[in-house]
Amino acid sequence: MAIQVLVADDEAMMRAGVLAILASDDGIEVVGEAADGRQAVELARAHRPDVVLLDIRMPVLDGLAAANELATVAPASRVIMLTTFGQDDYIAQALRGGAAGFLLKASDPRELITAVHAVAAGAAFLSPAVAHRVIRNYRDADVSATDARQRVAVLTDRERDVLGLVGAGHSNAEIARSLYIVEGTVKAHVSSILDKLGARNRVQAAILAYEAGLT
Repeated sequence: MAIQVLVADDEAMMRAGVLAILASDDGIEVVGEAADGRQAVELARAHRPDVVLLDIRMPVLDGLAAANELATVAPASRVIMLTTFGQDDYIAQALRGGAAGFLLKASDPRELITAVHAVAAGAAFLSPAVAHRVIRNYRDADVSATDARQRVAVLTDRERDVLGLVGAGHSNAEIARSLYIVEGTVKAHVSSILDKLGARNRVQAAILAYEAGLT
């Protein structure tokens, strides 16, 4: 079954470009397009897409606020923030809001396709430029390698195995195949890992895995 995607961007030309890229993949189906955040929320409520691509700077309701609303009205929809702005505060706000991916509009078009598939499969995706910023910010916030190792020390051996694969960007299904366990068990492990680490989402857990040397 094709991955259902909703695209929200107030620039018609940019939106058309994103739609063209997505149309090149037979495994992706665009179920709606929005020109502002409010319209994106309403369309997501109606269509319940697998993935929502949100521009950050939009009228009526910006992408960050829309992502927060989507967590309530369409909790199963995974959000990828798509923007020309690479400022660290936007990245931090998007991740705190539960975004599963973050892409700069200047990214290689192939990254967009990869991101949609990864996020739909339950993984997190950050473009390399964004990942570099996020990791640097966590270092600046005193999340050192020593601190990260101390935090992951509370995990069981199996949970550390799972966390290492989360850090490598694998989906739950890929982790299940790699560790020869069922996907439901992986989901339970990931939930336990997030709880023990105090991580809000897989992205934060993946960063800790990186800092702790698990990936």
